[in-house]
Amino acid sequence: QVQLEESGGGLVQAGTSLRLSCAASSGRTLSTYAVGWFRQAPGKERESVGTITVSGRNTWYADSVKGRFTISRDNGKNTVYLQMNSLKPEDTAVYLCAADPYYCSGYGCPEPPYWGQGTQVTVSS
Repeated sequence: QVQLEESGGGLVQAGTSLRLSCAASSGRTLSTYAVGWFRQAPGKERESVGTITVSGRNTWYADSVKGRFTISRDNGKNTVYLQMNSLKPEDTAVYLCAADPYYCSGYGCPEPPYWGQGTQVTVSS
């Protein structure tokens, strides 16, 4: 089992950038898990933002963030990142990371077993 903790959220203006981090706590390693980023806005269902393989060589992004968001990982630091550029007010949501022993890309993937608590991102216009 791995416990995850997100950080880096905040209030920013539209058009700016923000980088979120997802780290494993309690001495667990994140380096053997594929990781996905998700978000949930008030009154909306949770949606997948993107995923990254264990090696970091392959990623997948939702159409709504493709070209603006980038997922990367540093397995030496046990951390996965979500770089968000050209932020829009519609990106406002709680962002969560989740870990899964198996990689899945695209929509409709099984829900990962391990989740963080989330970090709030608010983009003002």
